[in-house]
Amino acid sequence: MSIGAIVAIVVGAIVVAAIVIVASAGSRRRRLERRRAQAASIRREAETSSLAAEGARAEADERAALARRAEAEAKEKQLSADHASGQAREQHDRARSVDPDSGDTAEGEARDLHRNAGDRVS
Repeated sequence: MSIGAIVAIVVGAIVVAAIVIVASAGSRRRRLERRRAQAASIRREAETSSLAAEGARAEADERAALARRAEAEAKEKQLSADHASGQAREQHDRARSVDPDSGDTAEGEARDLHRNAGDRVS
């Protein structure tokens, strides 16, 4: 083989190697760009999901606060009702102690109070 042929083969090999390197670099760049775009899309979806979760958490916290407030009001009303019942019992006891026609037992009054309380609940 002549020197010219050897030089042509070497130059051709170098050109082919350069083309392969440039092509693989371009392919690598495109692949990286696709992955960056995919990552950006996933980040947007994650941000949307995160905002939705925060909104749901805030709503749940608000509902829990309302439930606690309602429970506190119910307890307060129960205490008030208990206090009113106690006062009513005391008044019945006082009336029974003053009433000359009433017996010593409060069974009838207790039955009436229980029956009246059942009527109010229903």
